[in-house]
Amino acid sequence: MPNFFTAEHEAFRKSVRAWVEKELTPHALDWDRAGIFPKEVFKQAGELGFLGINHDAKYGGSGLDFWYVVAFCEELVRSTNAGVNMALLVQSQMATPIINEIGTDEQKREFLAPALAGEKIAALGVSEPGMGSDVANIKTTAKRVGDDYVINGSKMWITNGTRADFITLGVRTGGEGYGGISLLTFPTDVKGFSVSKKLDKVGNLSSDTAILFFEDCKVPARYVLGEENEGFYHIMTNFQGERLTGALTTVAAMEQMVEQAVRYGNERQAFGKPLIKFQVWRHKFVEHLANIEAAKRLTYHASELYDAKESPVKEISMAKLVAGDLAQKVAYDCQQFYGGMGYIEETAIARAWRDIRLITIGGGTSEIMKEIISKLVGF
Repeated sequence: MPNFFTAEHEAFRKSVRAWVEKELTPHALDWDRAGIFPKEVFKQAGELGFLGINHDAKYGGSGLDFWYVVAFCEELVRSTNAGVNMALLVQSQMATPIINEIGTDEQKREFLAPALAGEKIAALGVSEPGMGSDVANIKTTAKRVGDDYVINGSKMWITNGTRADFITLGVRTGGEGYGGISLLTFPTDVKGFSVSKKLDKVGNLSSDTAILFFEDCKVPARYVLGEENEGFYHIMTNFQGERLTGALTTVAAMEQMVEQAVRYGNERQAFGKPLIKFQVWRHKFVEHLANIEAAKRLTYHASELYDAKESPVKEISMAKLVAGDLAQKVAYDCQQFYGGMGYIEETAIARAWRDIRLITIGGGTSEIMKEIISKLVGF
């Protein structure tokens, strides 16, 4: 494997690490208990250039290659707070890339630029009640009335949903199926929009996740992203970046979990010797390290293709599938290794164990990944 990281990448990595360890990690437990984290975190990240790493420099981005995003993802997990990580990645790698790619200059100035600066909080509104991965069946409608669209419906599982200033919103503007879906930039100060409910999740506690409601919400037709009824294709393309960053953060999280567990095992004495010196645990962690390295290489391969502007749907789906399923085993064993301390919220491994569960569900379940792969290999 070639070394994808230059001295510039590593300098950037160090700056991310310094910020994360100073500004995020010390507050991880408190923010989880509060169920939210301060808006100022978005502002800090924007000022440091972390929200626009690979976005257009004309609108406040840095225009860097994807390996800077890889470094950002790998260092972000040091926060030991998956909720904060998710919220920042939704802002930078899920809700804004579509605007960066196909938005008009006006849309970019109104929505993208302030989002990259951390001045506006962004959300991605695709999933709906009863519809998660089945994007072709979006029910929320946007009907053209003169120079406006009138939106009715609801969205569910929306990260940053309770405090988003705008939503990159998937709506139905045409008939049934994938051919009738469009994307809009939707400001949340529009009359008729409301946060129906903040959801109480099992993990990722500090990221707000909401059910949103739209009742006769009127927005200008100029807020359509790209061509009307072409939104499905853009959503599916956008999913690749979301799934790849999910795989990257998962691999980094597994490395961190094993590192923390081994450190604990060198300090914790049992029957007169360090816990890590018991063969059953040494061998178990060796197996995990080997499998994590394999998952990392697969994820880096997908990143290399993605950075080259190819369409590595198969490789990204495989990376997410492999990393997601492996993470459940790694988290379980690391928590077990801690014994009773692994069941205490103050211990990072306890939070990692319940947070990592989401990777096999969010952004397309493991079952969906298998279905995508099976079609691409001709099964």
